[in-house]
This record gives sequence, C-alpha cells and structure tokens, in this order.
Amino acid sequence: MTEYKPPLNDIRLVLNEISDISRLCDLPGYEHVDVETIDGVLEELGRFAAEVVSPVNKIGDQEGCSVSDGVVTMPKEFGEAWDHFVDSGWGAISQDPDYGGGGFPLAIHTVLTELLATASRAWSMGPMLTAGAIDCLHTFSDESQKEVFLPKLVAGEWSGTMNLTEPQAGSDVGALTTKAVPQDDGTYRIFGTKIFITFGEHELVENIIQLVLARTPDSPPGTKGISCFIVPKYLVQDDGSLGERNDYRCLSLEHKLGLHASPTCVISYGENGDGAVGYLIGEEHQGMRYMFKMMNNARLGVGVEGLAVAERALQQASSFALDRRQGKAIGAEAGEQSLIIEHPDVRRMLLTMRAYTDAMRCILYANAATLDLAKSHPESEERQLASDRAELLTPISKAWCTDLGVEMTSLGIQVHGGYGYIEETGAAQHLRDSRISPIYEGTNGIQAIDLVGRKLRMNEGKVIRDLLDEINDFTESLNQHGEEFATIRSNLADSLQAVEEATAWLTEKGTEDPIQAISGATPYLRMLGQLVGGWFLARLAIGAKNNEDIGDPDFRNSKMTVAKFYAEQLLPLTRAQLGAVTAGSSDLFAVPEELFSI
Repeated sequence: MTEYKPPLNDIRLVLNEISDISRLCDLPGYEHVDVETIDGVLEELGRFAAEVVSPVNKIGDQEGCSVSDGVVTMPKEFGEAWDHFVDSGWGAISQDPDYGGGGFPLAIHTVLTELLATASRAWSMGPMLTAGAIDCLHTFSDESQKEVFLPKLVAGEWSGTMNLTEPQAGSDVGALTTKAVPQDDGTYRIFGTKIFITFGEHELVENIIQLVLARTPDSPPGTKGISCFIVPKYLVQDDGSLGERNDYRCLSLEHKLGLHASPTCVISYGENGDGAVGYLIGEEHQGMRYMFKMMNNARLGVGVEGLAVAERALQQASSFALDRRQGKAIGAEAGEQSLIIEHPDVRRMLLTMRAYTDAMRCILYANAATLDLAKSHPESEERQLASDRAELLTPISKAWCTDLGVEMTSLGIQVHGGYGYIEETGAAQHLRDSRISPIYEGTNGIQAIDLVGRKLRMNEGKVIRDLLDEINDFTESLNQHGEEFATIRSNLADSLQAVEEATAWLTEKGTEDPIQAISGATPYLRMLGQLVGGWFLARLAIGAKNNEDIGDPDFRNSKMTVAKFYAEQLLPLTRAQLGAVTAGSSDLFAVPEELFSI
C-alpha cells in the first residue's frame, strides 16, 4: 500500500474557490479564525493524518477486532493513534468553545473528516460518530446534560454512537421495539437489542455515550412514538467521576466485507434484567427529529467517506501506474516495456478518478459551507437560503459521492490489473472499505426518494429552480473567459437542459402519480450530481487560473485539464440518464413477482 499524501493544495483551492472560506471567517462567532490560521491548521492536520493515522490503516485491515466476554479488542496502534488525537485536540476543532471546542467553521471539520477517513477509514469511524453525537446533544439536550457529557465528548476522552437499527427495523426505523420504562427518579430503564452499532463497544476511551432510540409506554406506533435517550457505558456521578457499569453488553461483532477494525456491535440493553439507565433527551416522542439532526451531520460525513476512499485509491493507482511496466506504448522506442501510464486507457481511468474526486470534494465542501452560513449568517433571509441549499445538496453529497467512491475504488483495482485483485497491494481494501457507505445512514435509494419526493418541492420548487438558474447564469458567463472554455460551456449547457427536462417531468408526474416520479429518483440524483460536479469543476478551473498563491503552475493548469476532461467525457452521461428518469415505473413492475423467485 502506498504512503498517503494529504492533497492540501487541492483542499486549499476548493476552500477558497468553492467554500469561500474568507467569507465564512467573517461570520459572527468565527472572528478568531482567519485564512492564515486555517492554512497552518491544514499543515498540522495533514501531518497528523499522514504520520499518525495512516500507518494504522493496513494493520487494522489485517488484524481486525474481536470480542470476548463483552470486551472488544482492537489493534493497539488504534489506541495509540486515538491518544494522539485527544492530545492534539483535533476532535474539538469545530466544536463550541463553551465546551472546550475550537470554534472553527464546519467546513474545516469537513477537512478533518476527509483527511482522517483517507488515512484510515476504519479508525476514522470513531471520531465521525462522536461528532454526530455532539451535534445532537448540543442542539437538543438540556444544560445539565450538556455540562456532564459535552466537554468529555468534545475532548475525545469519551466517544459517542447512534443506536437506531434493530433486527426488524433497518430503513423502517418506526418498526423498532426497544423499550424505555420511566422511573421515579426521572431516569428510564432501557430494554432491547440494537444491531450494526459502529464503535458501540471498545476500550479506546474512558466512557462511551450511546444515543438510543426507544419507545416509552403507550407511545403511538411508527416513528411518532420514538424517543431518544443518553445511555452511558459507565454512569456518571455528581462529581463527574465514573461509577458503575451500565446494564448493557456487546453480544457479538459483525464479520464484514471491509472496515475490519471498526467494531460493528450487537448490543443488548437490560442484559442483567435491571435495564440500562437512560436519560431522556428533550421531549418524549421527538426522538426521530433529534436523531435526524445527527443523521444529517452523518450523511455529509458519509459522503466525505466516498471522497476519501476515492482519493486513497487514486493515489495508490497513480503510484502503481508510474512504476509498473507492461507492453509497448504507441510510438514508444524499441527497448524496455513502457510504463502503463503511457497507455491511453490507463490515462483515461486515472483522469476519470481525478475528475470525479475533485468534483466530489467541491460538492461536499460547498455543502459544509452552506451549513455554516445557515447557522451563523447575521441575516435571517440568507440563513434560510443557505439552509435550503444545504437540504438540496445533502442527498447528492451522500448518495452521489458514495456511489462514486465504490466506482472509483473499483477503477483503481482495474489500473492495477491482476495485482489489484490480490490483497498484498492494498488496492482491494479500498473497494471493500467503500461498499458500506451507499448503504448506511439512509440507503442511496432513500436519498434519491428524499430528493425527488421532498427536496424538489421545497418552496414550491424554488430551491431547485434557484440552483439551476445559478448554473445557467454561470454557463452563460463562460463566454467571457475565452475559447478554452467553449467545450465546457456547450456541454454544461446541454447537461443543464437535460436536468431541467427531467426536473419538469418529475414535478408533473410527482403530482399525478408519485410512483412514476419515485421510480426515476435514482437516475435523477445521478444526473443532478453529474451536473453540479461539472459546474463546480469549471468554477475551480477559473479560480486556479486566477489564484497564484496555491500550488505551482502545473498544479493550477491541471485543473483546467480536469474540467475539460469532465465536460467532454463525463458530463454527457447526464443526458444519457434522462431516458431512465422519464421511463417511469412501467418497466419496473411489468415483470410479475413470481418470476423473481428461484
């Protein structure tokens, strides 16, 4: 496996040209942050990811984790890396200063997520879930709960989880049966079994704070009857010290395709019969609303995972292509074999990986910036516009980017040829680690349904219309940037037209017959992601051309090459999806169900 090199110049360029980081630094609450400070943070964070976290990646994949008598064992190097993480304060960088955080914009936390996940997907799961738990508690818990739990979570001395899934309740969360029995002292006793709980049990931290969805007595059915509870591994006493172990137990670990060292736990609450002590967050029956806050944070983070595995696979494939000799390239002189990077098809694969990786980074960092604006902009109208844009970008961030993560890691294996299919090179690990991301935190099919069924209708269609109008205005403005943007302009305009046709069709059919619109949801999400990616890459190319402070001339010029490649070879795929959108449901349900049986 190749050494990981954090793509700091790529990140700097996207922060400047897409996230508009200087604007974010001017928002209320970020007065202590400036571009120079951020640049220093990026350097140190990149060094930490490369030197401390990246070395544990292969170790984790090979050693995995195990459970014995409820105790989960992970590679010792994982614990050492976590201790460095805590000592460096990286987990706190974007958290509330009132609880020990650094108060940086979410856009910088997104950088943190990318670098850690690229260094080691398995290890990074712990900090990512903890950040989601912090977000939920910071937004919905009462002050006494915040004072007890947030400082330790922010510091990284404790970790957090999300407990939704049960054997019979996956995407259908409303089917969960875990019980929460109220006690005279205001606490609850939790009984039930949760599955697929990431970092649900481990020994890296002093305490684990489980956020558990459960039903109180006489709660209404479905999601309306769900409440959310804080269930600590060790009960916290009045003086802040840790008391007795709570009544829950890790029964087993899932044996997974990838992420071998990330413990995915089956947890039984009330194993001893007493019930695990839980503390209600907010009000009863509001648990899904609270958990969605955590899930939306997590969906951006999961999208970043797609970017991370693509970046790692790209670095690995590029290094291999610059070293591996095979065959004679066209026009090569007689003598030794050519490097495979001299072959056109290998170049095509590598450029495809680079273009999609750059496009993903742009979309994800733009999404993070909109969340910062939605939270901190001084004008309510601007906050609402940013919030709406974030709502629209989130399913694209999660679904488009994670689908591409799988595709790009597969392409990375293809570059390696037969050597990619064996474990020794490390290329296969990236594909294995990537495959879960399109599934958890709401499957990508659910993200597409959310986009078409809800997001297109926001403000009577104004939110999607504003985005498409902005892309149209930009496309028309490309005339002033010279002939080199002509191909980008024409292909961007054609892709925009295809998306507009698809949007109009879905809007009409969604009113007449919702199943028709939902049937076209997945290809539509792919279309919209493809278009937005091309738009951002063109913006990035212009920014690179005009910004001499980032990277060398070759780096900056490469962004123009990538934008043109994307426009010529990848953007046309947008229109190719139009027929799949407008086909509706007739073909999907034309085959009787019995013909699917074995």
